[in-house]
Amino acid sequence: MSLVEQHTTIVKKAASQFGFDFCGIAQARRLEEDERRLTNWLQKGMQGEMHYMENYFDLRVDPTRLVPGARSVITLLLNYYPNQEQAVSAPRISKYAFGKDYHLVIKEKLHALLAELKEKIGAIDGRGFVDSAPILERAWAREAGLGWVGKNGNLIHKKAGSFYFIATLITDLTLTPDNPFTKDFCGSCTRCIDACPTSAILPGKVIDGSSCISYYTIELKAHLRPSLEKGHMEGWLFGCDTCQDVCPWNRFRKPHATIAFKPIPAILQLNTAEWEEMTEKTFKEVFSNSPLKRTGFSGIRRNLQLLRESR
Repeated sequence: MSLVEQHTTIVKKAASQFGFDFCGIAQARRLEEDERRLTNWLQKGMQGEMHYMENYFDLRVDPTRLVPGARSVITLLLNYYPNQEQAVSAPRISKYAFGKDYHLVIKEKLHALLAELKEKIGAIDGRGFVDSAPILERAWAREAGLGWVGKNGNLIHKKAGSFYFIATLITDLTLTPDNPFTKDFCGSCTRCIDACPTSAILPGKVIDGSSCISYYTIELKAHLRPSLEKGHMEGWLFGCDTCQDVCPWNRFRKPHATIAFKPIPAILQLNTAEWEEMTEKTFKEVFSNSPLKRTGFSGIRRNLQLLRESR
């Protein structure tokens, strides 16, 4: 076994050791086709007020500019599908936000993984990212052979579905790359397109981010009422899982095994009236380490108003 093969084996074994469900490797390079798609998407204004998508464009499409000397992009998937459901009376919250903030959980895992690699391999340079840098995570997951990007814009793993966080470790290690995932198993299925409450899923795997419920409830900072017809919110208070819930490939989903993602009881149990009665002090105490803190108490209050107005 060559040194490169040995290092590749060490990486994949360590990824499993620290709880990641899947690990794939791609050679670091500029993603020219994805660069063209992103340029077109931005030119059409589909990022809405997510102006950070316009920043650091060259770094976003080329990891060797983000991490000088990079040779490999390691992509890691971590399951977040919960084993508990919300009460029928609870305002709907995206499943990824049921437990502890995934940024905190995965960053800790990435730090431990990199430390393990340095111990087993020696002096290497690398940086780990999870939703915190200009990286085309789903494209790199595809390049690393972990799945295809579906019509709903999510990475879909053929044996496990799409309820996964995607983490990226860019390193100067030379590793054996996996074969890119070149097939598309969405076929003629249009369930996600048909089910999207705001028609945000367009032909050609294009997602109008500025029309998505997740955008309205998380990314949109303005306190102006978005243009929504009655019923379009479908009870969503934070995020939206509709396109994933209807995806046939998610029949293969399994509950996660990460203790930190255990659902916060309030998310499962509180009804709309109890959310409306919540004080800012209580919100900060209950959701101090939750993804819900991204939108903040004022954002949650606004979203509750959106729910009332869209009924």
